[in-house]
Amino acid sequence: MARVRVENVNHPGSARAVDAAKYGAMKAAWLQVLPSEPPGLTADSISERLLNYLPETLFPDGAKAGWWSKTVQLDLEAKGLVKRSGSRPMRWYRTNQRTHKTASKGDAS
Repeated sequence: MARVRVENVNHPGSARAVDAAKYGAMKAAWLQVLPSEPPGLTADSISERLLNYLPETLFPDGAKAGWWSKTVQLDLEAKGLVKRSGSRPMRWYRTNQRTHKTASKGDAS
């Protein structure tokens, strides 16, 4: 099973390895549903939309989608590909950045 290292915006400098196929599918879904400009989408709106873009083979009936969504959200924020608004409720949107400048070999950025 291929693995990819993910970062966490709340814990700079730390990373862990996760399943590359599930990460890749969730990352693609996140980038598909998010708008490219503020104010962005709320967590509930994102969750509702993500399921339409996830492969059933990896996420049967949306199983574990919540955990994977949070993992990818934190990683994409750490890599500067996604920003969160300072508003309440929180909202997320894509940045114009295409890649993470410190991405390591084998990273799914």
